[in-house]
Amino acid sequence: MSDGNLTTAEQDVLDQIESEDVDFLRLQFTDILGTVKNVSVPARQAEKAFTEGIYFDGSSIEGFVRIQESDMRLKPDPETFAVLPWRDKEDSAAARMICDVIDTSTGEPFEGDPRYILKQALDRAKEMGYTVNAAPEPEFFLFEEDEDGHATTKTNDHGGYFDLAPKDLAQDVRRDIIYGLEDMGFEVEASHHEVAQGQHEINFEYDDALTTADNVGTFRTVVRAIAAQHGYHATFMPKPIPKVNGSGMHTHISLFTEDGENAFHDEDDEFNLSDEAHAFTAGVLEHAPAITAVANPTVNSYKRLVPGYEAPVYVAWSDRNRSALIRKPAARVPAASRVELRSPDPSCNPYLAIATMIHAGLDGIENDLDCPDPVRENIYEFDEQKREEYGIDTLPSNLGEAVDALEEDEVVYDALGEHIAEKFVEAKRQEFEEYLIDVSDWELERYLEKY
Repeated sequence: MSDGNLTTAEQDVLDQIESEDVDFLRLQFTDILGTVKNVSVPARQAEKAFTEGIYFDGSSIEGFVRIQESDMRLKPDPETFAVLPWRDKEDSAAARMICDVIDTSTGEPFEGDPRYILKQALDRAKEMGYTVNAAPEPEFFLFEEDEDGHATTKTNDHGGYFDLAPKDLAQDVRRDIIYGLEDMGFEVEASHHEVAQGQHEINFEYDDALTTADNVGTFRTVVRAIAAQHGYHATFMPKPIPKVNGSGMHTHISLFTEDGENAFHDEDDEFNLSDEAHAFTAGVLEHAPAITAVANPTVNSYKRLVPGYEAPVYVAWSDRNRSALIRKPAARVPAASRVELRSPDPSCNPYLAIATMIHAGLDGIENDLDCPDPVRENIYEFDEQKREEYGIDTLPSNLGEAVDALEEDEVVYDALGEHIAEKFVEAKRQEFEEYLIDVSDWELERYLEKY
């Protein structure tokens, strides 16, 4: 029972904990690099978590704070309560809540909390009269494990795009993942085998941007846990297998007005896009190189972003083909009008990636940026001269170039906040430098005996 100081949503959580026989709560948050972390507490601590918060050592989390500034507090969001689906139903259950991180020295939201950064982006949109909806399409690979339980890169099927059994042998795994997601409140729209062997995609319903970012972290956790129950390793690494398509996380986004109308729709426009949608698109294109550092944050991300494997590398938009960075998908009804950024991959921090997209697009609206004409031809077939004629730039070709672009772009850098921007750049510079001085198996095989 509570002492009466709880909100209705918080009391509902306490009631669910009792009715679902929940023994443990995982209080979940995300670090700067997008890794989901959690502090596990007995469920009897739930009321204390709501009224006082749960304290933890922030200095142990990469990019958070120094040891002399270590005390952080987790403030759970009751709207994110969900019972974890992979526990044995005969045992007592575990549940999770996603938390905001509070700086105990000020009592204010911690500026290094990625969820807070996204909330700031949404506040900016609200000040301009908009709410933001988003929907990602995260892809992943399923690999077999070796006899010691370690991941291999051996796929369990020979399926291709939209294949059925017997080629797609992972249908049962996807089915159980979908059941697990639905148990946690997801509205799953579709699932299918992707282009590469062992590659899969599960799409969940469009939602407000904060819920969407929360859902990406939950999605990755559920996919990994249920795949492991089937004896497979699920990975969201962008390019685990050379010379095949990598995994993307195409992200759809749109703005809505305060009265619930889709601000991106205009029936009289050739493409059914409003002036706001065109300006938003122009803003994302303008800031695309800097966004890439956040939306494609690993050295491996740039093994996916190469011509020839359906990944978008050309800074252009189109209403017809998928070779451009931004696509305007067909919309059956006005409320579905949106734009799709095709470059992000599922290794990104969803809070930061979506926040940078929002700030870039709003910058386009605020400054009334002109949107270039759509490119309807297949840009993959353009030579360099033709791309120059069309004024089409390319995304950064490696993590180092992307971080350079981030540091040079005031809008996107500021979108991250000073704390995260500084720590993110520092971590990614170090990652790229370590990569540059490493010697790969490819180099050894090619050069060791030849020279």
